[in-house]
Amino acid sequence: MSWHPQYRSSKFRHVFGKPASKENCYDSVPITRSVHDNHFCAVNPHFIAVVTECAGGGAFLVIPLHQTGKLDPHYPKVCGHRGNVLDVKWNPFDDFEIASCSEDATIKIWSIPKQLLTRNLTACRKELVGHARRVGLVEWHPTAADILFSAGYDYKVMIWNLDTKESVITSPMRTISCHQDVILSMSFNTNGSLLATTCKDRKIRVIDPRAGTVLQEANYKGHRASKVLFLGNLKKLMSTGTSRWNNRQVALWDQDDLSVPLLEEDLDGSSGVLFPFYDADTSMLYVVGKGDGNIRYYEVSANKPHLSYLTEYRSYNPQKGIGVMPKRGLDVSSCEIFRFYKLITTKSLIEPISMIVPRRSYQEDIYPPTAGAQPSLTAQEWLSGMNLLQMFYRQQEEIRRLRELLTQREVQAKQLELEIKNLRMGSEQL
Repeated sequence: MSWHPQYRSSKFRHVFGKPASKENCYDSVPITRSVHDNHFCAVNPHFIAVVTECAGGGAFLVIPLHQTGKLDPHYPKVCGHRGNVLDVKWNPFDDFEIASCSEDATIKIWSIPKQLLTRNLTACRKELVGHARRVGLVEWHPTAADILFSAGYDYKVMIWNLDTKESVITSPMRTISCHQDVILSMSFNTNGSLLATTCKDRKIRVIDPRAGTVLQEANYKGHRASKVLFLGNLKKLMSTGTSRWNNRQVALWDQDDLSVPLLEEDLDGSSGVLFPFYDADTSMLYVVGKGDGNIRYYEVSANKPHLSYLTEYRSYNPQKGIGVMPKRGLDVSSCEIFRFYKLITTKSLIEPISMIVPRRSYQEDIYPPTAGAQPSLTAQEWLSGMNLLQMFYRQQEEIRRLRELLTQREVQAKQLELEIKNLRMGSEQL
């Protein structure tokens, strides 16, 4: 595939990356030196959470988004883990709740106070104890409330229901045990009915998480996958990894047939892991290399050639990890369509990078309806087998029933009016 394809009409051809000014960055942040291949950063419209260096256990910082500039060296930490923190994720439906997992084999759920932290936060809201070895990944379910997934070095994915009164949960709702090695990444489809994973055995799996069954498995030897991502509603997967010649590579797959990729694209010969990010609202794919300074971006389509290279944001500062702001936290007045938070360990700096569509003002065509901060299902509804589409049809059925009831009431009201009118006419004649 050519790096410079023929002219294509696209509203995102001229998207550019704009780094924040020095005063709008987060300076003197003691970013973790862990060699784990994770993002180490999670962002929402209120806070930025970043895994930090900490003596005697694991910790992360929670910094209010507006608190830019130099960080106080004595700034309070969230530090209840006995081992290094490996991953942090904000609850998509509660901006003041965050999950963390650690080398101590536990997952902790933290409630972050709305006012500024004045001292270290050591008491978590819930602790999840089930993994036999360290826990490398956590992911919140995208549509159901209080459902959390965790992946451990015991080769297990565990599904936790947090909708309980217990502060220590010792048994997950489900355990998925189909992996033969360490799980490297997890990704949900749009409604959360499917889970895709990559594993150190280099296989990509598509799993029904409620049944715990593997629906598809890629045994393709030409692409060793390290990260995988569902591409919105396109029924496709994007994976990053290496080719048999050890070149960094992206590959596109049909989620219903993982026998061979639809497309493979060699990028370069560097060794850092590639983190993919997909924006379903704009159909844009961003590829961020660990240890790189640049961010490549593409446009994805359901039809061939599927992947169209746009351009790349370039910088001399290599990123250790990266965070992404949810769409509801972007600045639409400046036509911002995506925002990264780049962890630069060499400078102890977190640098926001805004992806901008060069237009004079806000325009609706680049901001279609996006995911909100309200769950569509309760934990119990999802666990019982309900999907977003079923919920939608159930709501539609309820609306139809209420409309019929309203029509019946209107007919009854009209009949009563007629009867009253007839009674009046009868009384007047008398």
